[in-house]
Amino acid sequence: MSIAKLLVKGFFEPRTFSIQYVVADPETKKCAIIDPVLDFDEKSGVTATKSADELLAYVAAQGFEVEWILDTHPHADHFSAAPYLKVKTGAPTAIGEKVVEVQKLWMDIYNWPDFKVDGSQWDRLFAAGDTFSVGNIPARVLFSPGHTLASITYVIGDAAFVHDTLFMPDSGTARCDFPGGSAKRLYKSIMEILSLPDETRVFTGHDYQPGGREPLWESTVAEQRATNTHMSKCATEAEFVAVREARDKTLAMPKLILHALQVNMNGGRLPEPEANGKRYLKFPLDALEGVTWDDR
Repeated sequence: MSIAKLLVKGFFEPRTFSIQYVVADPETKKCAIIDPVLDFDEKSGVTATKSADELLAYVAAQGFEVEWILDTHPHADHFSAAPYLKVKTGAPTAIGEKVVEVQKLWMDIYNWPDFKVDGSQWDRLFAAGDTFSVGNIPARVLFSPGHTLASITYVIGDAAFVHDTLFMPDSGTARCDFPGGSAKRLYKSIMEILSLPDETRVFTGHDYQPGGREPLWESTVAEQRATNTHMSKCATEAEFVAVREARDKTLAMPKLILHALQVNMNGGRLPEPEANGKRYLKFPLDALEGVTWDDR
């Protein structure tokens, strides 16, 4: 029995090196939006919907109907545009159920004792093994922790959306040094993804363009297994953990992590306006390790 082929359109967002996806059942014209970006300029504090509006323009041009707005995890490098797109489309938002563990962790970092840590900011919380559909194309959820406590993979038809678990083969795998991260857990998550059929298309959530090449985001399970710069060189879990942890020690924290998590742990909602009508982000000092003082 052949696996349904999903129509996939990727949108590269160069400010954060993110790839957003519109994925559709070509037969029914039903679609899902995966990991949408709300534009944010940290220098001016300005937000915009240019990236999300590009997705909506494509959906309209193709005559699609949005069934789902999906995030793979609470992102540390961009704001989620899920609430904006829900208003525009009426489609439900979803994320993995372990987002509540991320909420519990970060509510302490931000000192928000009254913050709701029940995942109610989304319309649906997916557990490992849960199923849904995009049009007539079946979809299921893999729990893929390691990069974060809450990361999931969406397997939709013949495609897997892995975001910060695997990158393109020449870029390896995701870092695991964020609060709640674990290289051991990431290895197990990757091995589950690599147990999918060889021809499964793998779509990543970032591409940092090593060597200045053009951005890429599609590979296959077979290509990842054979040529991923981390996985193909590590014969055991212990070898992978050593390589990943050594690499992570050299990395600075993402420049937007403290900006983004307070928004994304709240389902992508910006802080409520204060009495003067302005919104303010809360920025904890000395909350994270991993500083690289020579980073520019």
